[in-house]
Amino acid sequence: MDDRELHTHLIGRQGSRAALNTPVLVLDVEALDRNIARMAALAAEHGVGLRPHAKTHKSVDIGRRQIAAGALGLCCAKIGEAEVMADSGIAGILITSPVTAPGAIERLAALAGRAEGLMAVVDHPDVAARIDHALAATGTRLDVIVDIDPGIRRTGVPSAEDAVVLARAIAGLPNLAYRGVQFYCGSQQHIESYAERHAAIVERTDYLKQVIGALTEAGFAPGIVTGSGTGTHRIDLELGVFTELQAGSYVFMDKQYLDCDLADAPEPPFETSLAVDARVVSANHPALVTIDSGYKSLSTDGGVAVVQRGAPAETMFMFMGDEHAALIGPDIAARLRPGDAVSLTVPHCDPTVNLYDFYHVVKGDTLVALWPVSARGRAR
Repeated sequence: MDDRELHTHLIGRQGSRAALNTPVLVLDVEALDRNIARMAALAAEHGVGLRPHAKTHKSVDIGRRQIAAGALGLCCAKIGEAEVMADSGIAGILITSPVTAPGAIERLAALAGRAEGLMAVVDHPDVAARIDHALAATGTRLDVIVDIDPGIRRTGVPSAEDAVVLARAIAGLPNLAYRGVQFYCGSQQHIESYAERHAAIVERTDYLKQVIGALTEAGFAPGIVTGSGTGTHRIDLELGVFTELQAGSYVFMDKQYLDCDLADAPEPPFETSLAVDARVVSANHPALVTIDSGYKSLSTDGGVAVVQRGAPAETMFMFMGDEHAALIGPDIAARLRPGDAVSLTVPHCDPTVNLYDFYHVVKGDTLVALWPVSARGRAR
């Protein structure tokens, strides 16, 4: 049985969260909406656009709420995500990873013909030429963004000189239009200290200014400067170089970001809206109980989950395999018995979400909707 068969009958029933089959992905819609509104207001206050990254939530429903709150559009990491969002009527999509495979380039050209305001990044003249050729075959045009490597050597042109070469190549292609640059400092997002993160971003932003200066001198001043993330959004707004932000995880706030001082303040600026609800399946040892949530229901790349509710906050979490984890603490088996529910804050929201078919949307302890993880698995 899928989530709809298991849980649709619980929608609107008071206290129905407690009746969910676990493990299950749970979303507090009121906290979600407050997070969306706060980021939108912050960007508007600074006169900066917001194009949130949908790779975090992979959800048409959440994307529509972000657009309704004032977002310019959405970012998508892969063309498969972009197809889902665009075919659901969402405009203003930027594909933030280079599209290079022949089949993917054909899909990009087709998508450009039906997706309003579509943009894509490029980081090599040869790829730009291939995309232009595919666009010519379909009679469409595409706005493109030059991707700049911020120093992690994943994607992006490696120097200011290469950025100019690529911009000049794009200008010579009849079906492409150069719109600006992308600069995403992924490795700086999770520096826990605000001061250390600030210093790192100032240094990287100085480099970005050099690239922008070289492009401007060559006649390719970028109209769009896009990037940033949940970890650096405050710093980037302060520095004032970006014209739009790509922050994504702020809608959920996972453990990785809760461990960071995001705003140089005692409390995080956004609320934890996402949880995985689990249930105790064994409690035969005084200091340890076993729950039904393991590697198959939680990401493992961001450390371990932490207890959100249902057990003492200081309870230690330990993975015990594909299907199970342990909650460890003094006399915990006396506090939790088989069948008891616990809620967990996830280590890393993006890959955790990708493990589930549906969000179980709650207000308080009542299930109010099931939202599909619309772009789940759309990694190509």
